[in-house]
Amino acid sequence: MARTRVRFASLLALSAALTALVAGCGAGGDSDTASKDGTAGRHGGRPVVVVTTTWEGAFAKAAGAQDVKVIVPQSVHHAPDYDPKPSDLAAVGKADFVLYAPFEPYAAKIKEAAGSKAELVEVDLDNDADKVKAEVARLGRLFGTEESAARWTATFDAAYAKLSKEVRDSRPGGKSPAVVSQVFTTWSAKLAGAAPVGTYGPEAVTPAQLAELSGKKPSLVLDNAHMSTGTVLPDSGARQIEIVNYPGADLDLLPVYRNAAAELEKAMGGS
Repeated sequence: MARTRVRFASLLALSAALTALVAGCGAGGDSDTASKDGTAGRHGGRPVVVVTTTWEGAFAKAAGAQDVKVIVPQSVHHAPDYDPKPSDLAAVGKADFVLYAPFEPYAAKIKEAAGSKAELVEVDLDNDADKVKAEVARLGRLFGTEESAARWTATFDAAYAKLSKEVRDSRPGGKSPAVVSQVFTTWSAKLAGAAPVGTYGPEAVTPAQLAELSGKKPSLVLDNAHMSTGTVLPDSGARQIEIVNYPGADLDLLPVYRNAAAELEKAMGGS
């Protein structure tokens, strides 16, 4: 889509100016060391990880990465629209790994323009619990931090089970609500133990979709706070709540689930 296209000309123009800087990152000063499984890392064996957003950053932190640099500021509501700066290229030049999502068009260009030798890693950004655990385990293997990833997963499992039970206990009459979900928020329906009766997005709902989804008589609409197109099913009687996918600056994934659980409990409790 036009709104998600990023201007790469400035990056390419800057690449020549940054060549010396990037070259300096790999010579002298900080020499690479190896982690226990052979993974390169510049800080005592720890991998240096650059991520495009806090979402990838939270996955990296959960997997055990300690040196994580986020490129897109949290204030940017729609991350694919971000126009990278020279400092972003410099950060990439120092990285062992660069994490990105396939819907972010600038990640490969950042790496190319910076001349980095970092390993470019595509991350499946989905807060579905099973997918998160699979990605965290995979990144742990890449980083050589499997033990840290396993400890995080154990903590996550306990927290998720508790939140899911609390949300399910709040359902009126114990019944699963009929929900319509934006395609990137179906994980929150799963948290509530509800199978969506319909999905929409990422584009705005068409008149035909509006009629079809309203006909499902949902009680809840789980909208994506980062890609909201306003009221999805007006006059349907469904209560719409905004689900946040991106973690905060602390790169902690668990608050994303706590916030979703709190919103779901309020909506189902009628408050």
